[in-house]
Amino acid sequence: MKISTSKSELQTALQKLSKAVPNRTTLPILSFVLFEVDKEKTILRSTDLEITIMVKLPATIKEIGSAAIPLQPLLEISNEIQDDRITIAVNKQHKIVITTDNGEYDLMGKAPEEFPALPQTDNNQDLGIDLDTMKSIIEMTSFAVSNDELKPALLGVFLSVVDDKLTAVATDGHRLAEYIQKDFEAKEFTGDVIIPRKFLNLFSTFTGDDVKMLVSENHLVASFGDDTVYTRIIDERYPDYQSVMPTDNDKILLVNRDDILGAVRRVSIFSNKVSKQIALHLDEQGVKATSEDPEKASSGQEDLLGAKYTGEQLTIGYNASFLRDVISHIHDDRIIVKLKTPISATLFYPETAKENVDVTLLLMPIRLTANN
Repeated sequence: MKISTSKSELQTALQKLSKAVPNRTTLPILSFVLFEVDKEKTILRSTDLEITIMVKLPATIKEIGSAAIPLQPLLEISNEIQDDRITIAVNKQHKIVITTDNGEYDLMGKAPEEFPALPQTDNNQDLGIDLDTMKSIIEMTSFAVSNDELKPALLGVFLSVVDDKLTAVATDGHRLAEYIQKDFEAKEFTGDVIIPRKFLNLFSTFTGDDVKMLVSENHLVASFGDDTVYTRIIDERYPDYQSVMPTDNDKILLVNRDDILGAVRRVSIFSNKVSKQIALHLDEQGVKATSEDPEKASSGQEDLLGAKYTGEQLTIGYNASFLRDVISHIHDDRIIVKLKTPISATLFYPETAKENVDVTLLLMPIRLTANN
């Protein structure tokens, strides 16, 4: 195998491929990139066995063939060289020679046959989600995906396509985000699928005017122009999240988003660093945020001027980090907050909803200590 390519094109390809190369692995071949060169194109592939990335590398083809090349040294040398062109040649003994105008660098590769095969994706169905919608789903839900490996169903975003409605949900048991598009035009796929967080995090790495996503029995395949990403689907039953979403929260807070977000950030500086406890005190005369850390004899409080609260007096506690997350993911000038009791789930909505799109964020409160 022998190709010549530009430094910038190789850098870009390797940076994308590095997203699927594990930092630590018991399989050394997973730290390599597979080069497959035929008469018409050069395709590079990396995998961690959960995610597989394929990119097309613009290159001048001098000799067809395939090779497994260690990613890290190849990426590092492409970052460091000053020349615009790089030639990569691999012989039958898997010796790699990287040549530039001013230098020559040798590496040892591995047999391409050792590299894992492409995932089998039979009976693919078009998911029918366009690029803008997928970006909105990721933006609105991925922050609430769980990190708890003991709850594998919660390690991704749940997508449901039924008739003309698309629903996306993520939860970690403390926060929940639901995104609903009511005018969705379903294509071939209807049903449910759980997409892993790692794929969602990769999404912004790839660019293009559009994306096409296909669902098979075990995988989702996303095509971004000449780049393709395969991900395993999480094969678990998603919990009945609707059962935790209250329908009778009758206490209503209307507040400016930036006002409450700023107050939470400032007041939480004085909260206990372990519990991150912050309290909202609400009545029809005003709304106040407070925190206290008895161990450091520190406290903070701030009135939310302009906030309007309707309902009985209520004091409720939250983890300040979770509260900031929820508020910061509502993209509207004003927020509607619906509450019930100090131990009931709180619902957050934008005051002005987008046409045919409903966004609901949920946050579970925490029990306040006597100091608050």
